[in-house]
Amino acid sequence: MSDSPSTLPLSIQEAQHQVDQWIRTIGVRYFNEMTNLAQLVEEVGEVARILSRTCGEQSSKPGESPGELSDELADVLFVTICLANQSGIDLTEALRRNLDKKTKRDAIRHKTNPKLN
Repeated sequence: MSDSPSTLPLSIQEAQHQVDQWIRTIGVRYFNEMTNLAQLVEEVGEVARILSRTCGEQSSKPGESPGELSDELADVLFVTICLANQSGIDLTEALRRNLDKKTKRDAIRHKTNPKLN
């Protein structure tokens, strides 16, 4: 049995392409950057709400489902990809540079942090 396209691994580059195709065929056009920023903040807030109820000290209201963390994180990723696409940012390269920066900056910092040991 072969994997369907939706179960195959998805690179960041391919995710950026698929989001762009979705926007152009189903979403009609990208929201402007400020609207997407507002969407991103809203989605991060939904992640915070779920985590505060499932991992934090806050409880859900009677009859309230905390929501699905994986779906909300995917929403954050979708809007982040939209902003990257609009800004001409290759997220694969950006993440590589960011990990390199963190590796150089924090090579021993966390290992020697007594709060983490």
